[in-house]
Amino acid sequence: MKEYVVLSGKGGTGKTSITASFATLDQNQIVVDCDVDAANLHLLLSPNVESEHVFISGHTAVIDPEKCSQCGLCIDYCRFDAIHYDHTGRVIISEISCDGCRLCERVCPKQAIYAVPSDKSRWYISNYRNGKLIHARIAPGEENSGKLVRIIRQAAQEEAKTQNQDTLILDGPPGTGCPVISSLSGVHACLIVTEASVSGLHDLKRILELTKQYGVRTQVVINKFDLNVEITAKIEAYCETVQVPVIGTLAFDSNFVEAMIACKSVCEWAPESDSCKQIKEIYSKFIAS
Repeated sequence: MKEYVVLSGKGGTGKTSITASFATLDQNQIVVDCDVDAANLHLLLSPNVESEHVFISGHTAVIDPEKCSQCGLCIDYCRFDAIHYDHTGRVIISEISCDGCRLCERVCPKQAIYAVPSDKSRWYISNYRNGKLIHARIAPGEENSGKLVRIIRQAAQEEAKTQNQDTLILDGPPGTGCPVISSLSGVHACLIVTEASVSGLHDLKRILELTKQYGVRTQVVINKFDLNVEITAKIEAYCETVQVPVIGTLAFDSNFVEAMIACKSVCEWAPESDSCKQIKEIYSKFIAS
């Protein structure tokens, strides 16, 4: 089984739009949205949820008001400023600010604080018009997004075995953080979508350093290359220097926006467009890598 991940050094490069096109080029696809902190691939694929699963991301501290003496010791020890007095003088804990370290539970002289599982995050196995989508939603303030990525990748691998599929397409998160590393680990090849901007070039360099450390075969696509041809030339020159092939350039195309509004991929919305034809070529080169 081979897993192909699409990444970007920064948000807004068109990574998910391109992945959505990949997901709708063939039938019986298995696609994973690894951007669990801000998942949006489902907006373009409009899946029907087949099964929903709870993800325990950690723990959150809770105060038993009947036991609490309002001594404030937990406030002094909390490094995350998650505990404070409210306007009535009662000690309260901010669920979003709490890091789940459980130190307050240990120092409380009245044993009035206890931890409960953070269980608001969910992951899903869904059906969309061309196959299966494995995706997730991590709740605000909850953590371990890298662990959640690992879980949905494992679920996708099991789904692929069940359906005798040997290819997974992963829509990774932007940046270089923990969920990116979890999306990148063990994949067959990586496609980085960048854009013709100063920040696009800067963040491309950062993520190329990461893929190099993991020894992953990497290729680059420059989206909206015609908005700044000077930066595009710099991106191409840098990629040549680090021996990473640029396998495609896409011009700015309003079809991307129109397709997004219609909740479709570009190749569904405008199958005869230059963008769709180029995406098909990019997909063929990427999968063949």
